[in-house]
Amino acid sequence: MTDWTEKYRPDTLAEVRGNDKARNALKKWADTWEDHGKAAIVHGSPGIGKTSAAHALATDMGWPVIELNASDQRQGDVIDKIAGEASKSGTLTAGGAGRRLLILDEADNFHGNADYGGSRAVTRVVKEADQPVVLIANEFYDMSQSLRNACEEIEFRDVSTRSIVPVLRDICRQEGVEFEDDALQQIAEQTSGDLRSAINDLQAVAEQNDRLTVDDVMTGERDTSEGIFDYLDDVIKKLDAEAALKASYDVDETPDDMINWIEDNMPKDYEGRELADAYGYLANADRWLGRVRATQNYSYWRYAGDNMTAGVAAARDGQKGGWTRYGPPSYWSKLGRSKGTRQTRDGIARRVAERSGTSIGTARRRVLPFLSVMTHHCKNRDLTVRMAAAYDLDEKEVSFITGSGKDTNKVESIVEDAEELQAEAAVEHSGGAFEGARRTTDDESEDGADEADADAQATLDAEADGSGGDTEASGTGNDADSGGDADGAAADDDQSGLDDFF
Repeated sequence: MTDWTEKYRPDTLAEVRGNDKARNALKKWADTWEDHGKAAIVHGSPGIGKTSAAHALATDMGWPVIELNASDQRQGDVIDKIAGEASKSGTLTAGGAGRRLLILDEADNFHGNADYGGSRAVTRVVKEADQPVVLIANEFYDMSQSLRNACEEIEFRDVSTRSIVPVLRDICRQEGVEFEDDALQQIAEQTSGDLRSAINDLQAVAEQNDRLTVDDVMTGERDTSEGIFDYLDDVIKKLDAEAALKASYDVDETPDDMINWIEDNMPKDYEGRELADAYGYLANADRWLGRVRATQNYSYWRYAGDNMTAGVAAARDGQKGGWTRYGPPSYWSKLGRSKGTRQTRDGIARRVAERSGTSIGTARRRVLPFLSVMTHHCKNRDLTVRMAAAYDLDEKEVSFITGSGKDTNKVESIVEDAEELQAEAAVEHSGGAFEGARRTTDDESEDGADEADADAQATLDAEADGSGGDTEASGTGNDADSGGDADGAAADDDQSGLDDFF
């Protein structure tokens, strides 16, 4: 039998159900593409019509579609194809205004390869594209910040039950399937906003019955995930090791999230020896999760799951009664509070990585700590200026590395001097393009700027490798700067700096 999700895929945007606001935003993006030339990121939960809307848009605009999937092919091949198709100008076979629509599905799959250039290459491609590009993603924030900033964001939300039911009703009528209204309502409610799953469930039940009733739907209802709070009660208080492990299969949480839930709530019921033993199992689970992150071998998840579920249950000395108020991991709230700081850190690390030819992870773990020590509170002002010039840092980023208040005169003057240093270096390396301007500049200043720029990168690279610079790393700096620390210290209270991450 034909797949109903494909058979009844909307042909135009007007047929896309739910998400009227996002649908209109997508149409506006396409209508004005000639003016802005930006790619669009269409993101939201699976099964809510993102890809269907992109294809429907192409139909409305008269644009031929070229669709690529980031997870089906080697990443390098995908990027090459994106670059090739996005750079082609209109041809005789192209659509209206000589345009074609390039759709990159599962674009958030590039985030895991940011260190290897995948995300950066896609960002470069969408910025330079001569054709409209739509990136489809489930997790918007799994994509690099530079890629997100280069595109227009269009969010599709879960489809409401009242929007799903009319779709199911229309399909039933076209397929000649008799139904009870309550049966369609039940299917729509149990799929939690996933229109594709609702249509699949409808087809599965309709193939088994001549008439759809509520009883038919309830009998064929999909397995539902166990709630995390119910599972915490089971693993921490009730189930033995084997039962706790099997019950974890029905919990809709990744091992990375599960360990945080258990770690934060376990001490509310465990104490003494059983708490110590349970922490031992969680430590083992964390080691396995570390191996997953290091090797991208997700088969190790099973060993992490064994330890954090069966191990924690085995550590318990008998069953426990009573009611416990469990809550979400405090780690998540800490992440929320530090989100802006982490984005600043990662932005600096990405720039350092691009300049130094290393990975973002290496720049974050090994280079940034040296920069922080060498320029603590901007005491070595000359080095701080050269650092800001070498990596094109603004006030916020200089403040993050040095631990100084970003609104202080000291930081602002450092950024201004860094900009002047960059301008002088640009003239020096222009190959005579600014010869007239150069003749009006003092020779000694030019020589100093050129020497300072070269010395900046050499010093920073040497210090990042741990090969020298002990005098500058000591933070004594120039005597002239020692009197400027008071205004920076006063504004340091709200600056977490790099210390929180090392």
